[in-house]
Amino acid sequence: MSRYGARPGHGTRRPGVRRRTRALLAGAVLLSAAACGLTSGSPMVDDVEPGSIGRGKPLEGAELTVTSKEFTEQLILGAIMGIAFQAAGAEVIDRTGIQGSVGSREAVVNGEADAAFEYTGTAWITYQGNSKPLPDPREQWEAVRKADLKNGVTWLEPSTLNNTYALAMNRANAKKYGTRTLSDVAALAKSDPGAVTLCVEGEFANRADGLPGLEKAYGMNIPAGNITQMDTGIIYTQAAKGTCTYGEVFTTDGRIKSMDLVVMEDDKKFFPNYNAAPTVNTKTLKEWPAINEVLDPVTAKLDNDVAQTLNAKVDVDGEDPHQVALDWMVDEGFVKEG
Repeated sequence: MSRYGARPGHGTRRPGVRRRTRALLAGAVLLSAAACGLTSGSPMVDDVEPGSIGRGKPLEGAELTVTSKEFTEQLILGAIMGIAFQAAGAEVIDRTGIQGSVGSREAVVNGEADAAFEYTGTAWITYQGNSKPLPDPREQWEAVRKADLKNGVTWLEPSTLNNTYALAMNRANAKKYGTRTLSDVAALAKSDPGAVTLCVEGEFANRADGLPGLEKAYGMNIPAGNITQMDTGIIYTQAAKGTCTYGEVFTTDGRIKSMDLVVMEDDKKFFPNYNAAPTVNTKTLKEWPAINEVLDPVTAKLDNDVAQTLNAKVDVDGEDPHQVALDWMVDEGFVKEG
C-alpha cells in the first residue's frame, strides 16, 4: 500500500520487547467517522522531561491532540510529536492510527485534532487538487503552506524525509548492471531490453505519476511481458532475490536497508516530493506558538536514513512504534526519561 493507506506490520510487537512507557489504551477505541475522522482517544503518559527541547516547559497548561494515519511511519511520527509535546509540559491525547489520509487531515482542519505530520505531495495532489507536482522540495512545501492557510492549517518547517516512489535492486544486480540513476535504467532498457524487468503494484503500473509517466519522462519503453504486478511486500522480497531486476519501493521503507537494496536516483526529478512536515491547526498555533520551537529541531533530524531505520524496527523486528519513537527521542537527546 502507498502513503495514502496502510502498510503491513505497523502494530506487531515481539514478545518480551521492553517498554519504558505505556499509553493508556485499555478501553480506548479509535473510530473514523465519515465526516470528521475522530471520536475518541487516550492520554499519552510517557514519563519524559525536557532534553534539548521543551526547556522551561513552554506548553505547560496546553491540552493537545495528536493524530496520524495508520501505517508504520505515521504511527512513529505521531508518537514523536506527542512525546515532544509532553516533554514541553502539554497534556497529550493520542488519536494516531486513523485509516487513510482524509480522517486525520480533516481532524486537524476542523480542530478535533491539533497537529499531525503530513506529506507535502499528499496535500498538494490529494487535498488541494493539483495534478502537477513542483520538482523543487522547498517550492512544493511553500506552495502547500500558502494554499493551506485558508483552510486553517499551518505547515511548520519540513524535514528532508521524502517518502516517495523509487526503483530499487539487489546488490548483486547493481554490481552486474552498474545502474545508479533512472537514466541509467532507461539506457539499459535500450541496450539490453531483457535485462530490465520490473515488479510493481497495480496502482503504480497505471498511475500518471507512476510507471506510465516514468517511462515517458525517461524515454523508456519496457515491454508488458517484463512487468509483473504484485503486492507491495512481495515486491521487496522479489527484488531482493533478483526475480525482477528492479522493484517499485517507497524511499523510507525499512525493508530497503534490511534487505540491502540499492535505490536508483531519480535524476530527472520525476516523482513528486512527499516531504514530512508538522501541520498544526492555526488557532492552536496562535494560542500555543511555542509548538514551533518545540518541533523544529526534531523535524530537522528526520531524513530517509532515520525513517528507514525506525520503520525497520517495527516492520522487520516487530517492535512497538511508540517505543521506537521514544527510544529515538531519548537517544537523540531531545527528551529525558523521568
